[in-house]
Amino acid sequence: MNERIFSEESTSGSLMQRDKIEDKYKWNLKDIYETEALWDEDFNYIKSKIEEYKTYEGTIGKSADSLLTMFQFDEEVGIKYDRLHLYSFLAKDLDLADTKYQSMAGRLQDLGSKLGSATAFIRPELIEIGKEKIAQFLAEKEELAHYEHYFDNMFRTAEHSLDKDKEEILSMTVQMRQTAYQTFSYFKNADIKYPTTKDSDGNDVEISDGRYYSALFNKDRAYRERVYKGYYEPMIEHRNMLSSLFNGSIHANIFTAKVRKFKSTREAALKPNNIPLEVYDNLVKAVNDNLAPLHRWAAIKKRVLGVDKLHPYDSYVSIFDSDDTKYSYDEGVKIVRESLLPLGEEYLTALDKAFDNRWIDVYETKGKRGGAYSSGTSYGVHPYVLLNWNHQMNDVSTLTHEMGHNMHSYFTEKYQPYVYADYPIFLAEVASITNEAMLMDYLIANSKSKLEKLNLIEMYLNKIVTTFYRQTRFAEYEQLVHEKTEAGESLTPDDLCKLYSEMYQKYWGPDMEVDNEESYTWARVPHFYYGFYVFQYATGLAAAELVAKNVKDKGQEGVDSLMQFLKAGKSKYAIDVLKDAGVDMTKPEPVKAVIDTMNRLLDELEAEL
Repeated sequence: MNERIFSEESTSGSLMQRDKIEDKYKWNLKDIYETEALWDEDFNYIKSKIEEYKTYEGTIGKSADSLLTMFQFDEEVGIKYDRLHLYSFLAKDLDLADTKYQSMAGRLQDLGSKLGSATAFIRPELIEIGKEKIAQFLAEKEELAHYEHYFDNMFRTAEHSLDKDKEEILSMTVQMRQTAYQTFSYFKNADIKYPTTKDSDGNDVEISDGRYYSALFNKDRAYRERVYKGYYEPMIEHRNMLSSLFNGSIHANIFTAKVRKFKSTREAALKPNNIPLEVYDNLVKAVNDNLAPLHRWAAIKKRVLGVDKLHPYDSYVSIFDSDDTKYSYDEGVKIVRESLLPLGEEYLTALDKAFDNRWIDVYETKGKRGGAYSSGTSYGVHPYVLLNWNHQMNDVSTLTHEMGHNMHSYFTEKYQPYVYADYPIFLAEVASITNEAMLMDYLIANSKSKLEKLNLIEMYLNKIVTTFYRQTRFAEYEQLVHEKTEAGESLTPDDLCKLYSEMYQKYWGPDMEVDNEESYTWARVPHFYYGFYVFQYATGLAAAELVAKNVKDKGQEGVDSLMQFLKAGKSKYAIDVLKDAGVDMTKPEPVKAVIDTMNRLLDELEAEL
């Protein structure tokens, strides 16, 4: 089926059936397992190896050889488990209503819990061996030398480790602690029933995640409002269930933090990656001290749109005339590739491999998980990207964003040993937003008219609003509800709504009228279940702007620094990996630079109005 037909059929009426889409726009999961019998084979292999961990218990401190043998065994099991997990969650996300893959994921989760119990002795035993003896082992055995940073990090956080029995008990609670998020995910992506509304031409449109985001860019204000209000109907209807799940997730975070003797849930989330709490605090403070540019943007939008009050469903729509250009996925690929040409041959070769070999699942289908993501690093297997393409410029931006993640995972896996073949969340958004910054530079440089350039400036303003201000608002809200719960407060749906509504009003200022629906944002955002994740979108944007600037200003030197960053994985602390890339997030300059950029863009915009 050609893409033009698919585009037309996917923008109204029922969602497309998966079997009607060309294979080249769908994942090839056979790169992970050629058959599901091979998945079962690896599953049974790991199951058979769980008891074998007992043979290592109490022995790994005997010699350097004993330590190396344990690491080799554990990594072999870990690599297979990661592969099993990659297949099961990707297959499940293609149709969240398919009970076959729900069952597969459930079996794997149960196996993971048993594996966690079986390996619970390793960290306490390594800590008990002590720094001096470990250092001696590393010096004795060349194959162990690369574990130096691993052990440095382990001993840094040793006070938060438990003894073997307690670690085993805690590992048994993993499935229980993940239940709130899993239930939310099934509801939000499979069980939820959105209403049908009328589009601008009077056609029935079934509301979905993808159509909700597309509608927010539609110039028909009445249509935007209908879709916006309809989208929130299921969240409002199920407010009690959703608040119970959200509170359950918060209490799970509190439980883990207390058991591991952290001072707070926030410390429990940041300290393992050696991220100072001051980075988080400085971000929230700096943004709160600089809300004026966002208020200024709201006033401009209200004036140009000619409305008495701005509403949340007005926050994305363009204030300029546009031709509502639709972008096919293939056109998006071409634009993204052109914008990333400055990154050089090694990067582009890997990028082409992803585009040409079905690493990307492109279109929205019934039951498919909403949004977009890159699957991350699984050793020995390339990463995958999930999209829900809606033919907007925003989808082009999402594509380059997710390919930034994808390439980060690809190069990390290619250049790092298993122990470091991943990267912390704090670094995760830098590569993706660097790609977005380069896309914006490319688009502005190649704009063909004043109007096109203004639209691009507006698009970048929206990027700052959504990635910097909005995610910081989420971070501030997440911190607030955790602190209130940690202090013993019980937060009702009304409490959660009131706190969010007040914060939304503070951020957007007096020209914004906060609709009741907006106060239910906490009920629909999956990232609130990730535990202090979202602030890193804002810090990631700040860091990425500097990385992209270095690529532009320093040429090959800037490219080399970026490639070094992409290949570093967890071989250093995240703060130090960024410093090597020319960004110091312990200082206020990166955050201030974003605010300065927004003010400059607003000046340019107002000069043309």
